[in-house]
Parts: sequence; structure tokens; C-alpha cells
Amino acid sequence: MCGNTMSVPLLTDAATVSGAERETAAVIFLHGLGDTGHSWADALSTIRLPHVKYICPHAPRIPVTLNMKMVMPSWFDLMGLSPDAPEDEAGIKKAAENIKALIEHEMKNGIPANRIVLGGFSQAANGSAKDLAILQCHGELDPMVPVRFGALTAEKLRSVVTPARVQFKTYPGVMHSSCPQEMAAVKEFLEKLLPPV
Repeated sequence: MCGNTMSVPLLTDAATVSGAERETAAVIFLHGLGDTGHSWADALSTIRLPHVKYICPHAPRIPVTLNMKMVMPSWFDLMGLSPDAPEDEAGIKKAAENIKALIEHEMKNGIPANRIVLGGFSQAANGSAKDLAILQCHGELDPMVPVRFGALTAEKLRSVVTPARVQFKTYPGVMHSSCPQEMAAVKEFLEKLLPPV
């Protein structure tokens, strides 16, 4: 990777999967609460595209209200899991600024903005822009984030972006994890969104 990574906190120890060819696209994938980028770098390496660089940063370790203030990797504090739970606006803003710095770093190093994909699992799967292509996957037996919340999120996304650009896929028998069928759907989505150039 070119450029100074010291000014981009999320790049300092990010787990990365380099492309096998010249990298003309990047996927920035954010892990869920309590996890690290390493597990997602491993998962994404199984579906990698040769011209895509995968960057899986690690969230800072902070006290999480939801988990009795236990210190763990988290993009921002979580106060509860209900749709009306208060949100850590300052923490969300800080996380967004760090992610924006990471995207800008990739752009400075030659990856066009339209060839950068932002993805995430659980706590990290959120965001919108009007013409954004969105693939949202959800396990139907997820006890942490019920599939109903996923469906509500997809419905909300369709109200703020082009509805046809939002795909919501559910997976029977899958809990709060991924599955091979889901990873195949992610690979297919990325192949369409980031073809070789």
C-alpha cells in the first residue's frame, strides 16, 4: 500500500487481503461488536476477486453500555438493541470520520470513489447514499439482531435510496453469523459492482 498510513487510524493495524493483480478497486469491511478485522479478512479471502484489495480495520476498544460497560472492540457505544434505544451520536460521528479518512486514503492512492465498496457485519452494517447499491444479508434465526430489524432497515433504506438498488436476502437456519450461501451472494454482488478494468 502506498502513502502514509499513520494519519489514517483505521489503517494502522488493519487486516488486509491484497489483490493477486493490479488493484483497481477496494472493499472496506467493518466487523461487528466484539470482533476484529482478522476474521472478516479470512472470510473475504475465500471469495476474493483478483483486482480488489480488501481492508478490514479493527474497531477501537471502548466500554460498551449494552454489555455492562465491558471494554471491547466497538465502532461506537451501544445503549440497547431496540429500535428506539438511544444512540451514541458522537461515537457514530467519530467512526464515520475515521471511515471517511480511510476512503480518502484509498482515493489518494489511485482507487476511484466509484470503485470503493463499504460493507459491514452487525453493528457495522449501516449507511446510505441516494444511488448506492446495497446488499443486506441476514440470518433468519439471528438472536442478537432479529431478522425483523433487518427487514425494517431494508425498508428504511428503500425510502432514502433508489429502492431497486437495495437487495435484502435472508438465510434460513443462520444465526448471528455468515454462511457459504451468503458469502457467495457477496461475491456475486462484488463481481457485478467491481468488474475488472
